[in-house]
Amino acid sequence: MKISARLAMGMAAALVAGGLILSPISSLPATAEEQAEQAQLERLEIVTATGAHIFEVEVARSERDRARGLMFRRSLPQNHGMLFVFESERPIAMWMKNTYIPLDMVFVSRSGRVTSITRGATPMSETIIPSRGPVYAVIELAAGAADEIGLAVGDQVRRPEFVK
Repeated sequence: MKISARLAMGMAAALVAGGLILSPISSLPATAEEQAEQAQLERLEIVTATGAHIFEVEVARSERDRARGLMFRRSLPQNHGMLFVFESERPIAMWMKNTYIPLDMVFVSRSGRVTSITRGATPMSETIIPSRGPVYAVIELAAGAADEIGLAVGDQVRRPEFVK
């Protein structure tokens, strides 16, 4: 594993097989609850065979936001989540270190197509969760949400970040 220079500065990014692993960083809000309260929620729509499903998501656009993710949170409402947006399509690797709640991870292409899904990622695990190919974004939802909406590879995510 090759550690980036930013990790030494406390900005946390480790490269693994061309992807990104999220890890703890310094200078964060005092509590996960404070972070959740400060976050602005934005609309995200996922269209599956069962119809259009609306989620309210925090959008992690910066490296700092992506590194923190949903770490240290104790709960996540079923219709909420976090959208991680990257600068370009590339293989991404995630993990659940310091994440107390089980999550579904949805890997999404630049065009907004679901490319792979990891259901029920284990809380606090350091096991690498790969995107299995280049992706532009990752959506983290409460575990079980993907099954609840019938999410499948090829389904469409609608947000301004995705081009058709």
